[in-house]
Amino acid sequence: MLASFPLSPKPFASVRAELDTQQSSFLKLAPNPYPLASKILVKNLPYTTGETTLQKEFSNFGKIAEVKVAKDVKTKRSKGYAFIQYTNQDDAMLAIETMDQKDFYGRTIHLEIAKPGWDDYCSRPRTSGPPKKWTLPEPEQEEVVDCWY
Repeated sequence: MLASFPLSPKPFASVRAELDTQQSSFLKLAPNPYPLASKILVKNLPYTTGETTLQKEFSNFGKIAEVKVAKDVKTKRSKGYAFIQYTNQDDAMLAIETMDQKDFYGRTIHLEIAKPGWDDYCSRPRTSGPPKKWTLPEPEQEEVVDCWY
């Protein structure tokens, strides 16, 4: 049986307004309120380091928005690196300048600005890098034949 539609359809503007209100709740993504350069990557951490330890040590440089320690999916063990998001870009730079190449619970840690990834672009950024240089064989010089017609 065919569905019956009302004879007087809604105006387009009201339908559009309904769709916008429905989409605003679950389809629109909230932009990251912090600058991309305020997220740092801390490498070579001891495997026993937790997020609270990093929060205590790195909060000396400024206000921290979030701390994420990368963990293995199966074993739930730390992978030895973490991301620290500061609310201010200057605080992140101060932390990098101060803590890079320092001893952290028996290991020398390395800090750098985190590159944008999945969370920042809603998908992995695809970069191809510089163009590849092709080495094509040069054509051989052929004899030029003079044609006299």
